[in-house]
Amino acid sequence: MIVYRFLATPRWLGYAALTLAAATVMVLLGLWQLDRYHQRAEINARISAGTAATPVPLTSVVGAPSGAAGTVGPAPAEHSEWTRVTVTGRFDPAHEILVRGRTVEGAVGFEVLTPLVLPDGTAVLVDRGWVRPAAAGALTTPDVPAAPDGSVTVSGRLVPAESRGGRPQQVAGHAEIRRITPTEIAPGLPYAIFDAYVSADQPAPGLVAVPAEKQNALQNAGYVLQWWLFAAMTIYGFGYLARREARGPRPDNLLDDEDDDAHAEDDDTRAEAAEQLHDTPR
Repeated sequence: MIVYRFLATPRWLGYAALTLAAATVMVLLGLWQLDRYHQRAEINARISAGTAATPVPLTSVVGAPSGAAGTVGPAPAEHSEWTRVTVTGRFDPAHEILVRGRTVEGAVGFEVLTPLVLPDGTAVLVDRGWVRPAAAGALTTPDVPAAPDGSVTVSGRLVPAESRGGRPQQVAGHAEIRRITPTEIAPGLPYAIFDAYVSADQPAPGLVAVPAEKQNALQNAGYVLQWWLFAAMTIYGFGYLARREARGPRPDNLLDDEDDDAHAEDDDTRAEAAEQLHDTPR
């Protein structure tokens, strides 16, 4: 009969507490990754749904800015992000910005961000498309097709603001940024803008449409399985060690101990015989 009374000793209680604490942390990490998986899966679903959806007016999914020039309006609700929208206005090429370091079709180039001024005087940033860098290098202004004149209607996806953006910098006579963050761009503009931007579906000739990049939700699903497997292995390891302790030494270990004792006795016998032989008169 296997007895587990030793589990009540302070040492084993400490082992149990440590095991439960580690397993709990791993389970919580798995739940966090599961939540991230659901968030990314929802984003991917909205991106897929927007592919064939009929565009709706921009102001029907996100609030228009109502502040002074250089400010932004409210951010779109999460469920409104990536919705296909339509908006009418006039492009303002004087405040056009190039977004550097953007990869499309395996090449690194620029996205062209041009404010579209609405009839009420507010504006929304429109990503008109992607262009390759100039042959002379990234510090040279690329050949960007001009924005159309007059009133235009743009259809595209409503893209949420990117994080960790900075103020536009002047490079070779044009404004550049690395990430599209309206709150950082707005102070340099003579009107209030939306706190999101529109990625055009049908860019002008010479520009390439920027595809919507889906989230890697499967990676988070893999992390869920990984953390929960670690938690199960931790608990199993404690149970294995406890059972091994309860069963005591294995029979083969006892035989090994007996063999060691026998060898030790043989060594002692040989030592005594050597001493007697040494002490014997010649």
